[in-house]
Amino acid sequence: MSDVSRETMQRLETYAATLLKWNPKINLVSKSTIEDLWERHFEDSLQLVSHIKPDTRYLVDMGSGGGFPGLVISLVAEDTGTPARTTLIESDQRKSAFLRTVLRETSSKANILTGRIEEAPPQNADVVTARALADLSKLLSFADRHLAPNGTALFLKGKNWRKEIVEAEETWQFRWNAVESKTNPDAVLLEIGDIKRV
Repeated sequence: MSDVSRETMQRLETYAATLLKWNPKINLVSKSTIEDLWERHFEDSLQLVSHIKPDTRYLVDMGSGGGFPGLVISLVAEDTGTPARTTLIESDQRKSAFLRTVLRETSSKANILTGRIEEAPPQNADVVTARALADLSKLLSFADRHLAPNGTALFLKGKNWRKEIVEAEETWQFRWNAVESKTNPDAVLLEIGDIKRV
């Protein structure tokens, strides 16, 4: 497991146990990845932590689902103080109920916003994150709504990421950097800024 404190590890273990209990009812992660829960979901989410600047005040995770990566980042932040505040946006009521349960059981302070990303009030976040949510063009429209002017978007993307960038550049102008994923050789973490509609 990545370099996390014992307290953070305990919170993550509580989260994992709760997820395993809820998953058969509401399908938070696919059955095919449940055996490899720690690497496929927790380690994958934890790789974002080192890309969040220490002075980050506010992070918004869009389409949190089972809580990856936003809830993982929030649980680490309980220890590190970065980001200072986290909001998880999730439209599915049952998944929101799951996220609230984990927050209660880990005594964590993240905020849950139940609703559609495109209808939620603009959040003016320093950082927005998303994982396995939508193609890049759609993610950029969400980021454009919820990101502060000088903010950064951190998106975990699979093997088609280059194609998604080419398609997104037809309607968006943005600065990007691809960092090789620590958990999947075909995947990347995209760091994106200066998002503007063409």
